[in-house]
Amino acid sequence: MKKIIYFLVFGFVCSCERHNNPNEKEWVQLFNGKDLSDWQVKISGHDLNDNVGNTFRVEDGIMKVKYDQYDSFRQQFGHIFYKEKFSNYLLAVEYRFTGDQCKGGPDWAKRNSGAMLHSQDPATMLKEQDFPISIEAQLLGGLGEGNRPTANLCTPGTTVHMGDTLFTPHCISSKSKTYEGDQWVRAEFLVLGDSLIRHMVEGETVLEYTRPKIGGGAVSNFDPKVKVDGMPLTEGFIALQSESHPVEFRKVELVNLKGCKDPKAKNYKSYYIRSDNSLCKY
Repeated sequence: MKKIIYFLVFGFVCSCERHNNPNEKEWVQLFNGKDLSDWQVKISGHDLNDNVGNTFRVEDGIMKVKYDQYDSFRQQFGHIFYKEKFSNYLLAVEYRFTGDQCKGGPDWAKRNSGAMLHSQDPATMLKEQDFPISIEAQLLGGLGEGNRPTANLCTPGTTVHMGDTLFTPHCISSKSKTYEGDQWVRAEFLVLGDSLIRHMVEGETVLEYTRPKIGGGAVSNFDPKVKVDGMPLTEGFIALQSESHPVEFRKVELVNLKGCKDPKAKNYKSYYIRSDNSLCKY
């Protein structure tokens, strides 16, 4: 893929071509830093795209999850979904927790959020559904004492394997350190269809598992036609949570690992895991 670059040379504007580097990661900014135009909101007890209380908003170039217009949380668990599905990708989020938990939020939700991977389509969620059927990469902040790792795994309506063993509890902790205060943390998630998912924090692998499928519990008020237990999760939507504690995301970006694998194409990338040569450009 060639990109046209314009710059000033000795007072003249030069139009130059930059050639595609097939080995260079191409990060796509899912959050544009300006608005939520590429996202959909689903909050429990409300219709799709009813962003009650202006829960999800953009301020100062940052996506913020806030509750200053709530009188009480009232189990209104929410998620904001990017507009399209992905199957093989590397997702990165840079986040931090701020302020105090919303009144009425559950104790377990203090400094708690998450990135939902391989999520169901928000349009298929029923009005009272609490969480999307998905793989949750749980994001936690420290509480001032004790160990509280981040980039953990929770499984709302899903199952995975740890090694060769089916994982049946709802959550499992990663081996990350605890991140206290309002510091920014970068977490990355490598998702390879229904084979491997790997969690990384500040460049260190902290958890990995395989064979994500629909199944298990920890999700309520769903449409039974959507929860087909045993179905492999090969693709899905990406969502970020609102669970009663204010959280901010300054970056949400993705490297798509599915694309043109023809080396003769202008947009060929050597790192693609899955081929889709319908995307090739010549």
